[in-house]
Amino acid sequence: MDTEISGIVCMFVATLVISFPLGRYIAKVYEGQRTLLDPVFNPVEKFLYRISGIHISREMNWKQQMAAMLTINMIWFLLGMFILMNQSWLPLNPDHNPGQSPDLAFNTAISFITNCNLQDYSGETGVSYLSQLYLMFLHFASAATGMAAAAAVFNGLKSSTTDKLGNFYNYFIKSITRILLPVSFIIAILFVFNGMPMTFLGKDTLTSLQGAIMHISRGPVAGYVAIKHLGTNGGGFFNANSAHPFENPDYFTNMVEMIAQMIIPFAMVFALGFYLKRKKLAYVIFAVMTLGFLLLVIPNISMETKGNPAIAAMGINTSAGNMEGKEVRFGAAASGYWSIATTVISTGSVNSMHDSFMPLSGMNMMLAMMVNCFYGGVGVGFLNFFVFIILAVFIGGLMVGRTPEFLGKKIEAREMKIALIVALLHPFLILTGTALASYIYVQDPSAYAAWLNNPGFHGFSEMLYQYASTTANNGSSFAGLGATTPWWNISTGFVLLFSRYLPIIGPVAIAGSLAAKKYTPESAGTLKPDTATFGLMTFAVIFIITALSFFPSLALGPIAEYFTFH
Repeated sequence: MDTEISGIVCMFVATLVISFPLGRYIAKVYEGQRTLLDPVFNPVEKFLYRISGIHISREMNWKQQMAAMLTINMIWFLLGMFILMNQSWLPLNPDHNPGQSPDLAFNTAISFITNCNLQDYSGETGVSYLSQLYLMFLHFASAATGMAAAAAVFNGLKSSTTDKLGNFYNYFIKSITRILLPVSFIIAILFVFNGMPMTFLGKDTLTSLQGAIMHISRGPVAGYVAIKHLGTNGGGFFNANSAHPFENPDYFTNMVEMIAQMIIPFAMVFALGFYLKRKKLAYVIFAVMTLGFLLLVIPNISMETKGNPAIAAMGINTSAGNMEGKEVRFGAAASGYWSIATTVISTGSVNSMHDSFMPLSGMNMMLAMMVNCFYGGVGVGFLNFFVFIILAVFIGGLMVGRTPEFLGKKIEAREMKIALIVALLHPFLILTGTALASYIYVQDPSAYAAWLNNPGFHGFSEMLYQYASTTANNGSSFAGLGATTPWWNISTGFVLLFSRYLPIIGPVAIAGSLAAKKYTPESAGTLKPDTATFGLMTFAVIFIITALSFFPSLALGPIAEYFTFH
């Protein structure tokens, strides 16, 4: 067990060590400074700008930024729907997988453009190689969308007074060419040399030791999995996701995947400090996020390594921990660490089945998605945290009797209204969706029996988890929920739209509003955001809003299930 804990510590430390210089590099990219990759990618970017008619010198206000984002996302959604519904006759389909139904294609296309990657299909049989390649493109595009939005907010927080937040297309393309693509290439090479398939051939046929003929799915897995984690996307090439031996062959690849999904969320916080030249502010934000992460991950590791008391009561040895739904090559501790990292960061990939975790472990995963701002997804994690900063600044300003200010800009009614709408939208979507699904189920349980393999407290948890995952753009699930139905495909599809774009538009609108205001230098009476006191206040705001919003629903699900053990 000590070895397993040492592996977890090494993963976290390695992530931190890599993300700090990566954050400095990201800040240079967005500032337009010279980097080592300029000779390689300058010609590529100039070619893309020329053929697309993009003039990067034309800066955009926040409305133009968001119009550009929504326009290109709509185009990708329509193209995705076409490919998924017609993949049966399109090329690169050696296994002859059928086209998806309209409701499933609707859900899948929206899920991948919103960086959620909720998969109501099996990767082996549900999509062709062409569809997988298009979904791989959306891995890049959705991650770059969040990063470009974060770059716009960074611009809005500068001390200058302007209504311009940079050029969305410039940030979007540079996020791909300068950050996501080169790092993904390195990760993919590591995966290939450690046994991941990278081929366009169809299923392989082999004979088992018992003489049975088996058909083994394969494909361009290594490249897909690299950006799946680096972009905090999480959609698996195979149905079992990173529990599948072709997606995660050994403990080394498990470490690489774990580090890959965390480095950009870490780095974006440090990039803020370098970009604004306020490193101390970045350290405070990172400390608050890390505190929240540790309060969730340490209990999960502890509960999963102790094992299931119900199984222990049967006289079965549980010294290896709660191993139901987990891979022996990773162990209970590494699986417990992954379960919180993937939900805190909104990756949504799994190296074990979350449905088989202990009840309170499942609750902590849901809390990670309900909070949705401890590190978070690439770009959008900071945007979510930024909303809580605005709320904390306003409350702190009232407490000290001064006009609330953040980085020299006054926080007034407009900014507070937007922040409150974004903050309350998250619990509204989760709880409303769960309430409607629960109501439909209890009206006629026999008609909707396929929804829940585990009725009762755990069945409620499965539905609550699904909407928490959808709203947090996460994509993981309690697999006991039968979500491949029109209700789940359509309802979660609309939740995805609202939960992805409004929480991006809101912070960018706030940043645009602040950027246009006159800068006021800090004075002795200014509430400084780069102090431990302000960090604790921000954490308290996050805790109070989350507790008030979600405790009743958690009490009906995982907490009630926990007490059935005793």
